[in-house]
Amino acid sequence: MGPLLLIAAGGTGGHMFPAQALAEAMVARGWRVKLSTDARGARYAGGFPREVVIEQVASATFARGGVLAKALVPFRIAGGVIGAALGMLRDKPAVVVGFGGYPSIPALTAATVLRRPRMIHEQNGVLGRVNQIFAARVMAVACGTWPTNLPEGVTGTYTGNPVRGAVLERAGAGYIPPGDYPMSLVVIGGSQGARILSDVVPAAVAALPDSLRANLRVAHQARAEDLDRVIAAYDAAGINADVQPFFTDIPRRLSEAQLVISRSGASSVADISVIGRPAILIPYAAATGDHQTANARGLVDGQAAVLIPEKALDAETLATHMAAIFENPQAAMTMSRNAVAHGRADATDRLVELVESLTERAPL
Repeated sequence: MGPLLLIAAGGTGGHMFPAQALAEAMVARGWRVKLSTDARGARYAGGFPREVVIEQVASATFARGGVLAKALVPFRIAGGVIGAALGMLRDKPAVVVGFGGYPSIPALTAATVLRRPRMIHEQNGVLGRVNQIFAARVMAVACGTWPTNLPEGVTGTYTGNPVRGAVLERAGAGYIPPGDYPMSLVVIGGSQGARILSDVVPAAVAALPDSLRANLRVAHQARAEDLDRVIAAYDAAGINADVQPFFTDIPRRLSEAQLVISRSGASSVADISVIGRPAILIPYAAATGDHQTANARGLVDGQAAVLIPEKALDAETLATHMAAIFENPQAAMTMSRNAVAHGRADATDRLVELVESLTERAPL
């Protein structure tokens, strides 16, 4: 039998998708892989390779539930840790990798107690609460976003965030700079869209010079409850716009875009970087630890993107930045190249290398 990799990940797509990418790569290399998660996380595990053994553990968070539920949190976590430790004693993992979220606490705690090689992967530019706890207790910290704010004394390795195969197929796709011909603007705000983008972007597009608007077609991802008014706003301005609550072909649309307006979630930033497109990023102001601003920092500092804080976002400001990119093809081309230079199309391979390097080191 091959060596065992134990992956511990929480119950959101942001944690589970990079975990899935690593699982796929390690199974292909002959490793056995187990996924340690809770019932919520198991719902995201349908895309994992069938060879992956999924183990549900007891965990909990203080962020949800009433007084009694919160009082029981330590006991649920303790039970999960005991269960994870017993499992590791029966089938000793060569490496344990945590991807964040409260369901990763039992496996990482057990690995620390049993002194197994262990590491964490942080998707955002600010460590999540669980990864903050373990950053100084693991042998490696893989960073999906660079730079990442790390605790004092902790060193990170920039691996990047794994992206979907459909994105990799378009990595570094040739960029057609803006010009006097049909141009594409893609507007995305996370999996459910973003209301503020629905409020501001149509008005900003309407405020562009006629020469730009005449060539522009827009793909705008909006919440279902915002669809009618967003469509009406574009229609009133005479803009060719495709407005949907969810696009299944975002990688293709990004590869054809001259400009992207987006939130700066870790996955969105990774997709934009790997494909390589100029972007205007509007971080979600309520994100924990303002991590979306941190996510945007690398592209902004690398002159591949413009950042507009929510509090500064209005139609006039956005239109000014859009026009500056659309009217300067050379600057747009430079932004595209800079985005590709910042991206990590080989993020999964880098994660694999880091995992395999831990098997060569004695446990702490």
